Amino acid sequence: MSSTPNSESEAAAAAPKRAIFRMPGVTIFAAFFVMLCATPLAWSALWLTPVYLLPISYIVWVVRTRTVADADGLTARTIFSSRRLAWSELKGLTITSRAEVRAVLTDDSEVRLPTVRTRHLPVLAYVSGGRVTDPTTHEATPEEPSEQDQQAPSQE
Repeated sequence: MSSTPNSESEAAAAAPKRAIFRMPGVTIFAAFFVMLCATPLAWSALWLTPVYLLPISYIVWVVRTRTVADADGLTARTIFSSRRLAWSELKGLTITSRAEVRAVLTDDSEVRLPTVRTRHLPVLAYVSGGRVTDPTTHEATPEEPSEQDQQAPSQE
């Protein structure tokens, strides 16, 4: 009737690790709001109906664009393309000035990882099983004693 802690930890270890990085679904409501506001303009003349294409294309972008990380590798998906990267193909990750994360391949080419930011690096490190290191974790190293500590005169 009750499960033991060992069986729960075994089940958690056996569970597939997968992380999906995408735009929040709530942003679709903004597109519908823009469509609602654009309706009087779009219905005022027949040639203005393409105004609806902007929010519709935004919805497609939100739904389609994502990065999926699993035990086998990464999948970077944009509106028009999708690219699968095995963990063995990765040399590392690089961070741009806009806090975007790019995968650096073994041939030194870079692949943009849509919707992945620096705050997601610990999750990528976890899902990769240690193949990608988490730069946010630092092991505590004992500090070297300063010169003042070493040269403190004893007053006896």
